Amino acid sequence: MSFHRQPNTFVNVVSLNVSKLERSLDYYEKIIGFQIMEKNARKAILTADGETPLVILEQPDEPLPKAAHQPGLYHFAILLPTRANLGAFLQHIIEKKVQLGASDHIVSEALYLSDPDGNGIEVYADRPPLVWQSESGKIRMSTDPLQVESLLKEAKGSWNGLPVGTIMGHIHLHVTNLDEAKRFYCDGLGFDVVYSYPQALFMSTGGYHHHIAVNTWNRATEAKFCENQVGLQSFSILYPSEEARKEAIVNLQNFGYSVKQDGNNYRTEDPSGNQIQLNTLN
Repeated sequence: MSFHRQPNTFVNVVSLNVSKLERSLDYYEKIIGFQIMEKNARKAILTADGETPLVILEQPDEPLPKAAHQPGLYHFAILLPTRANLGAFLQHIIEKKVQLGASDHIVSEALYLSDPDGNGIEVYADRPPLVWQSESGKIRMSTDPLQVESLLKEAKGSWNGLPVGTIMGHIHLHVTNLDEAKRFYCDGLGFDVVYSYPQALFMSTGGYHHHIAVNTWNRATEAKFCENQVGLQSFSILYPSEEARKEAIVNLQNFGYSVKQDGNNYRTEDPSGNQIQLNTLN
């Protein structure tokens, strides 16, 4: 999965606030297939390989419910290594009788679920980049019906949890303004627009179909996310080097965006208030 390696920049960890940690862990372990890497009474770090954090769940004091028209998470997307893995996961979801959505995006095949707090989750597998199509210099994507029977035929054996090689594929956000989001993520953080859709933009580095997407579909107008509110707490963007991160920080500051430093940790927020950690491989 070279789109999620150097020299590219990509999302690697998503942190969520949940209302009941134990209830969420039951879902993320039994339904999605994560392993618990670390855990205490209020927080759990989830992994697929036992070593690499992918999702962090935290139960704040007196959690508030999600708001309908607020910036934040549309979904985070777990990328499986193979189509056979996705077929096995689909068979597992059918056996568990979990409600889901499904789409063929041409570049990928995807299943959509929601955790107990309504946080959106996509589990997907990419088609080989050689079969991706271009249109007017942009990657062609669509939302077509998923070929369920074909996918199920790919399944080999039973589902035994997320396989080694599973990574955070992308994140998709609700924002208040697409033009502001484009300026922040492209001119500031260094991503490129690779596909546009009504009221949505898809952005990446290295020619991927998207590492980050933003939309205004929920007409987000309400106040920014509160620290104890259920939903997206933050997500981490991984830069290939300290030089690349410094360039992004300077760009953000030149555009008037705030970047806060705590030791070697840098944090910013997009124009809609979505919190972002800026990390490096070094």
